[in-house]
Amino acid sequence: MSGVLVSADEDSGVAVVTLNRPERLNAVDLEMAGDLARVWRELRCDDSVRAVVLTGAGERAFCTGIDRDAVVPQPNSPYSQDDPLLGIGPKANDLWKPVVAAVRGMACGGAFYLLGEAEFLVADPTAAFFDPHTAYGMVSAYESVLMAQRMPYGEAARMALMGTAERISARRAYDIGLVSELVAEGEALGAARACAAVLAGYPTEAVQGTVRALWAAREAGRAQGFAQAPHLIALGNATGEEQARLFAGRRREYRLR
Repeated sequence: MSGVLVSADEDSGVAVVTLNRPERLNAVDLEMAGDLARVWRELRCDDSVRAVVLTGAGERAFCTGIDRDAVVPQPNSPYSQDDPLLGIGPKANDLWKPVVAAVRGMACGGAFYLLGEAEFLVADPTAAFFDPHTAYGMVSAYESVLMAQRMPYGEAARMALMGTAERISARRAYDIGLVSELVAEGEALGAARACAAVLAGYPTEAVQGTVRALWAAREAGRAQGFAQAPHLIALGNATGEEQARLFAGRRREYRLR
């Protein structure tokens, strides 16, 4: 079974991209990372698709970041850190068709590589957002840069620093602007598709040009933040053994705010 499913409706011009590892809470392994990059590149060249909805399979999670069982070979240098999630987003693959994210369940950690490159988010009340990095002895670098561009600084800082102790509820995410629309349970995908269909019905050059202009407004700050990320990760991350120990002893309780 593919880790990424794509369905396209030629009548509406909308494609739905589904993260399809529900048994792993849609965590991204190396195969899925490659599949996502391939899907975005294929959608670039498909003129019948004019807008995209991104969602996760199942009811428990949109995405929980990188699969902890994934083995990522690293060069033996403090100046080089390979991050397979850097290439999983639509903008990283030069796709300028609008992407609307439909979120239900957990969205955490590396999920923000995807959410940070969507135009806007639609969520249902089951959605919950958090960043576990600090709790596991890891630097939240790329995720923090992306979320600081989508949320008020204090909210992004609190989420990144509080780790597994707190989760942002769908209502709170809507109140702070991370989520643009909050719908009834189970209706996020339908609402996101309705928005995408509107976008797909407009002249495509105008829509894609607007997406590119919006991204350009944020791109300089993102590039500067990303440039610092590898060094901060190399300096601040605990060893793999310590991360595993912290993960095994992670707290199960959390505050939903």
